[in-house]
Amino acid sequence: MRIALDAMGGDYAPGPIVQGAVEAVRSLSDIDVILVGDRAKIEASLEALNASSERLEIFHCTQNIEMDESPVEALRRKRDCSIIRSWELLAERRADAIVSAGSTGAMVAAGLFRKRFLPGIKRPAIAVVLPTSRGPCVLLDVGANMAAKPDHLFQYGVMGAIYARHILKIDNPSIALMNVGTEEQKGNELAKETHALFDASHFKERFIGNIEGRDIYRGIAHVIVCDGFVGNVVLKVCEGLVELVLNTSACEILSRLPNDQHDTARAAFSALMQRYDYSEYGGAPLLGIDGVCIICHGASGAAAIRNAVRVAATFVQNQINDQIVTELRSRA
Repeated sequence: MRIALDAMGGDYAPGPIVQGAVEAVRSLSDIDVILVGDRAKIEASLEALNASSERLEIFHCTQNIEMDESPVEALRRKRDCSIIRSWELLAERRADAIVSAGSTGAMVAAGLFRKRFLPGIKRPAIAVVLPTSRGPCVLLDVGANMAAKPDHLFQYGVMGAIYARHILKIDNPSIALMNVGTEEQKGNELAKETHALFDASHFKERFIGNIEGRDIYRGIAHVIVCDGFVGNVVLKVCEGLVELVLNTSACEILSRLPNDQHDTARAAFSALMQRYDYSEYGGAPLLGIDGVCIICHGASGAAAIRNAVRVAATFVQNQINDQIVTELRSRA
């Protein structure tokens, strides 16, 4: 299995990206990684790590897209950038999956430009895994499609349920619609029409209706569906709130404990923060495309990249795309 990794994408690339690739091939015996980016910089990172290039291939390109650039304009101007070259490797079947911590907008735009959607899929969606009091849940879409239609959201629910079942190992995952209230008549026309689609489908028994934002961490649903605008706002609020609560709690508790108990308290908070650390989940898949694309946080370190490569490999091995196509056809 060959996975193309955008070595130039991310806030601290290429160092931690290359390190993550090295750790991935060491821990996963059945994958090779194609490092896409500036050969000289990649080789320098490998040399700094004193790492072997075994099962690591370099695909040289001369450009990369910065986080503050307009995705569409950058893709037009920078035809030899690492994101475009990664997508080309996927399109040409020279890679089974692509992974990037670069510009999310550029990654999605490059995929939309090629229109490499699975049969029957109208719009792809970015899915993220969030921790809850009852285990992980899947939230989608968190930014791929800002102008979703009811049938898009319905397909998100189908794809999210398959992802939850085969990647998170949740039997018969429940599906919910993010809304401003739990009553069926609540929300805008998009929410009401999406609710009606689920009610009229074979997923009716697994669709639990509307949930509110505060229900996410309660673990009420395994799959939560929303449009990309709402999902992205929800995701960023969740990230900021978790960071605020954990840091504030740590400061307050440590200030009230005797010094000889600080190490124990810090260890407990470190374990708690790891439980809510995005790097543990290995990036977010762009569901609905013909291929496997994993989008990582821009601040991803080596551990996050290693886990993203692992998730990409698992995605391919479990033939998630085939399952999505089969499920949609059977429910048509």
